[in-house]
Amino acid sequence: MEEVKRNVVLDIQEVPKPFQWFTLSLQHLFAMFGATVLVPFLVGLSPSIALISSGLGTLSYLLITKGQIPAYLGSSFAFIAPIGVASQFGGPHAAMIGCFFAGIVYGIVALIIKKAGLRWLMNLLPPVVVGPVIIVIGLSLAGTAVNMAMYENPGAPADKLVYSTTHFTIALITLAVTIICSVFLKGFLGIIPILIGIIAGYVSAVIAGIVDFSGIQKASWFALPDFMVPFVTYDPVFSWEIIFIMVPVAIVTLSEHIGHQMVLSKVVERNLIEKPGLHRSITGDGVGIMIGSIIGGPPLTSYGENIGVLAITRAFSVYVIGGAAVIATVFGFVGKVAAVISSIPQAVMGGISILLFGIIASSGLRMLIDNKVDFGNNRNLIISSVILVIGIGGAFIKLSDKISLTGMALAAIIGVLLNLGLPGRKKISGDMFGEENNPA
Repeated sequence: MEEVKRNVVLDIQEVPKPFQWFTLSLQHLFAMFGATVLVPFLVGLSPSIALISSGLGTLSYLLITKGQIPAYLGSSFAFIAPIGVASQFGGPHAAMIGCFFAGIVYGIVALIIKKAGLRWLMNLLPPVVVGPVIIVIGLSLAGTAVNMAMYENPGAPADKLVYSTTHFTIALITLAVTIICSVFLKGFLGIIPILIGIIAGYVSAVIAGIVDFSGIQKASWFALPDFMVPFVTYDPVFSWEIIFIMVPVAIVTLSEHIGHQMVLSKVVERNLIEKPGLHRSITGDGVGIMIGSIIGGPPLTSYGENIGVLAITRAFSVYVIGGAAVIATVFGFVGKVAAVISSIPQAVMGGISILLFGIIASSGLRMLIDNKVDFGNNRNLIISSVILVIGIGGAFIKLSDKISLTGMALAAIIGVLLNLGLPGRKKISGDMFGEENNPA
């Protein structure tokens, strides 16, 4: 234990000195900033509210986990496509209601885990199901990324899209800088390639003359974001269709959460799944999702970028994480910050998205490889094949005139059913992220 202590700059509940506190918190803010503001940018939500919900969600997470898990919550990429689909049916308000119910699913799962343990969830969501669903998440967004990169007006109908060499060049510059930073930069700079890529792309866009600065000039330093609060700014309407679109996403994000907790446990050299317990961390994540949905922000999840910062700095203090959350919340009320984010051309975000969405898909593939899923086994081949084609192909089932199961949600549910129904299923004795599977 002494050897571990010598390598720790700040332990989990150690209070840093003021200057150290501020600088370390700022690092965490930078690490999550690019990806967290990208999600609302893509789905038409307010980046300012995303920062505020990220900050408030993280603070609530730290309280729920009794200040024992140094995790930062940022915008979840898994919900991008479902939010887009849900918004088409009932606008952004409907999407927020769906996100709220996804948060409730987290709470239900947390209660069951507290009473029955974790193994049932691992057997319900083995890598052969979760891996292909994660691949579907990434690849289903590929068209969005390419359209943003190539066209002046990516949101226009297909027959009115206008190709732009300038926009595509800027997207490729953004992509190239991000890749170079990811591969060659070390230390903290190696953790923020997304932010560096966005800055490089933005500078390129300024040189190309496609950035509109008028919004930045008009914006005030303090601005109250346009919160979407149920029963205050709108009357929520319950819809089974929205529930069927949004709630199944929790199947994927729950497995992502468990994976992050296992990685984080290794980084801080404590068993966080045992103490304070996975039920607490899942509850904290679910509450974060509900907080975001109540004020109009995207759903939240623990961020791998911030886990990377912890691994590099060895500063595990939850006070540092809390400081980053406070700064993010304050930034959400700075009008100039929101205006700068809004002025970023879609070509820049398209270049970043090409990499990020590809990484999401690749992480699903990595899960299959790390867990040595045998595709010589027809059972595994069938499950993954059906999930991929249904999810990427956009299949849907109409349950009524207003209720449908679509795309990724349908793929995830069918994957779970196939895993439970096909013969030869193995029960998982440990965790789904690398421990040996024993035959039932």
